[in-house]
Amino acid sequence: MDERDVRLLKAISDLGTGSPERLHEETDIPVSTIHYRLNNLREAGVITNDLYDIDLDALGLDVTVVVEVLADYSGPYDEVGEEILGIEGVTQCFFTMGETDFVVVAHLPDSDDVERLIGEFEAIDEVDRTNSTFVINELRDAQRALQSYSLDTLLEKLADGDD
Repeated sequence: MDERDVRLLKAISDLGTGSPERLHEETDIPVSTIHYRLNNLREAGVITNDLYDIDLDALGLDVTVVVEVLADYSGPYDEVGEEILGIEGVTQCFFTMGETDFVVVAHLPDSDDVERLIGEFEAIDEVDRTNSTFVINELRDAQRALQSYSLDTLLEKLADGDD
């Protein structure tokens, strides 16, 4: 990746769109070059989709719960992870080191669904216990990690060479 690729990716992250016209306005990179580079970034697996972001609060999934899952399993951890991912409302699941085996984020329609969620965790044989935390206020939920970096840092760390 060069500087133009990094500038494009940062603009996509900041604007929340892959529109070549909007990216041109933000970066001054010609639209034809943007098309070419976006296709190359897709082929390289850097850009993985063209999904629209959804405001979960506006949709009605405004209860966010972070759950620590402590499990006792003899087989591969990913089998337990797959069971956890099969529970409705689970949007993220991380296998972790330390006392907690999995950290899970769930987005739910109401607090009654939290009881259902915890019950489904407890129904998994390998799950010993859970520790749930309600999110009171979301300070940042960056769907795009590049939003948390300055362009200068991204260029310094990711750009291979000159334009």
